[in-house]
Amino acid sequence: MTTEKFENLKPIAKILPHKTIQHNIERIDNYHWMRAENWQEVLHKPQRLDPEIRLYLEAENKYQTAFMHDTEALQQELFLELKKRIKEDDSSVPSPDGPFAYGLCYEIGAGLPNFFRTKINDSERFIYLNGDQEKIKQKATEYFQISSVTHSPDHKKFAFSFDDKGAEFYTIKISSFDGSETFTDSIENTSGSIAWDNDSSGFFYIKLDEQHRPHEVYYHKIGRPSTEDKLIYTENDSGFFLNISRSLKGDYIFIDIHDHETSEVWLINPNTPAAPPLCVRQREKGLEYSLCATEDSFYILTNKDGAKDFKIMLASLEALLNGRWQECIPHQEGRIILEHHAYLEYLVWLERENGLPSIKYIKHNETDNIKTITFNEEIYALNVINGFEYTTRTIRFTYSSLTTPRQLYSYNLHSQERHLLKEQLIPSGHNSEDYIARRIMAPAVDGELIPISLYYHKNTKLDGSAPCLLYGYGAYGISIAADFTANTLSLVNRGFIYAIAHIRGGKEKGTKWYEGGKYKNKPNSFTDFISAGRHLVEQNFTRHNKLIAYGGSAGGLLMGAIANMAPQDYLAIIAIVPFVDVLNTMLDASLPLTPPEWPQWGNPIKNLEDYKLIASYSPYDNLRPQDYPHILALAGLTDPRVTYWEAAKWIAKLRAVKTDDNPSLLRINMDSGHAGSADRFSKLKEVAYIYSYILKVSDIN
Repeated sequence: MTTEKFENLKPIAKILPHKTIQHNIERIDNYHWMRAENWQEVLHKPQRLDPEIRLYLEAENKYQTAFMHDTEALQQELFLELKKRIKEDDSSVPSPDGPFAYGLCYEIGAGLPNFFRTKINDSERFIYLNGDQEKIKQKATEYFQISSVTHSPDHKKFAFSFDDKGAEFYTIKISSFDGSETFTDSIENTSGSIAWDNDSSGFFYIKLDEQHRPHEVYYHKIGRPSTEDKLIYTENDSGFFLNISRSLKGDYIFIDIHDHETSEVWLINPNTPAAPPLCVRQREKGLEYSLCATEDSFYILTNKDGAKDFKIMLASLEALLNGRWQECIPHQEGRIILEHHAYLEYLVWLERENGLPSIKYIKHNETDNIKTITFNEEIYALNVINGFEYTTRTIRFTYSSLTTPRQLYSYNLHSQERHLLKEQLIPSGHNSEDYIARRIMAPAVDGELIPISLYYHKNTKLDGSAPCLLYGYGAYGISIAADFTANTLSLVNRGFIYAIAHIRGGKEKGTKWYEGGKYKNKPNSFTDFISAGRHLVEQNFTRHNKLIAYGGSAGGLLMGAIANMAPQDYLAIIAIVPFVDVLNTMLDASLPLTPPEWPQWGNPIKNLEDYKLIASYSPYDNLRPQDYPHILALAGLTDPRVTYWEAAKWIAKLRAVKTDDNPSLLRINMDSGHAGSADRFSKLKEVAYIYSYILKVSDIN
């Protein structure tokens, strides 16, 4: 396709000025019309999207398809390459629970997983839920994702939830393992979480309201219509999230209520599901806590009394409710405790210090005898896998690094024996010794040191000639793990350096690191990322004309901000479901995540200073006449987290104001939401598309 024909396809969005006034400040939004007035309905029924908006979005898709036309063969090559790195008939190691063990597996050619169980000491699998068949059964045409699959305590039934739009409204269904019973139970518009009672006659779930917010906890009796479900708890504050879970021992149901800085937990006795829940401790701004239960007490992970990086406390039920919590594992600044798990004899927790995770544990009442599960690599990722059994002495964890494929271990807490249960297989072949993983530190503008994880082939020249993909997120205290991703081999094997900038806003260096990129300190995330990129150039890893930035969701906000602040630093910027219309979104209290997000970004409705702060960096509001790099944005029509119109408005305005000739592209998935495609092969095709874009703009064949 000629450049002229390609340019003729470029969408020119109509300008329809929309005036708003807040704090006596007038703003004009020329592209407000892209926000569908019936957006709640569109989440359920995408076909109800305004035809004019749909026509414009389809024009954007045609434009980016034309730009990428010459990469179609490369996309297919990359897809096959990526596909060869996955074991198509892969299976998890089943997790034991009493007489059975439960797991999931894939069939060759299948996009969705199957769920199976085996009898203990019997390897024969019984597949009780087939993902692809269930998609057909539920008449899902495009998107279909199974969220939770939970077996009943008596092992006779299972409940599962699915989303068939990508909008994260989950429907719950019930089935029996042996097929002896047929259930017609169907509960729509839930969060997807399921917590069984103890006699397997019913379960608890969370209902979403019209704004897609978890609002109410209900108890459902199997075989009864959902209209008869008992309301257990109502959350009236739209700024709080609601979760539900079952304790490992099975003696409590936890209702966890939280925003980004405050917690509240309620307890339900699963033996008496109709009884009113008990509040552990009423919410207090800034106080966070979570529970796990033992035989006669609770371990509490909390930031109480200034423990910013968290400590673990202990209390009986009476002491728990009366606030008489006793310190068990003390707070240590810079060493953040991330999660904790209680078993019959042991307490296990995952912590992070100096950017590296570790697993530690004690026998109950032996706090002076802390044991650590150790590892040798310079940088790595670690996760505790919580099973079904409370009485076990054996836990499981996963380990990987940028060069080491994922390994699943069992570890006996009593004997300290470690066994490798499974290692991620790369069918097309992989030799870890061919790759190098390093961690370097980049100076921030204020003198802080920003960790950067690097991954490249041993033959890659470090003379500035290598292209580099720099990834960043920096929000919500989420730490980006330096783990193995088989997909990145397609870039690294072509000479790329893959880098992760562990910027402020995450918790890689503890809560202080998180708070350093939150709310009023949010601009630190942007300048940290810019500093990381410049350090890579200064240290001769790459050049600015070879540097590509990549981020999604809140990391998409990061991409939009650095595009405005330092466009000359990047060859291209890729923003996945980007949160770029920050000011308008935080001013719209009807959107699903806006009230819960105010503690993270500020409330511009009530506070003028918060308004000015967000307005100072909101990517959409700060677009201006200047040269920008190549930009690719990807979004999903039914995304309830970052709405489709954020990316659409951003690209439309960017195209109207920028002074360069670099194409600005929007690819919008009309059949999915925040997480993109649901089945594994469709996901690989999306990766192949993004990688082919990276190679195209880098002029690498």
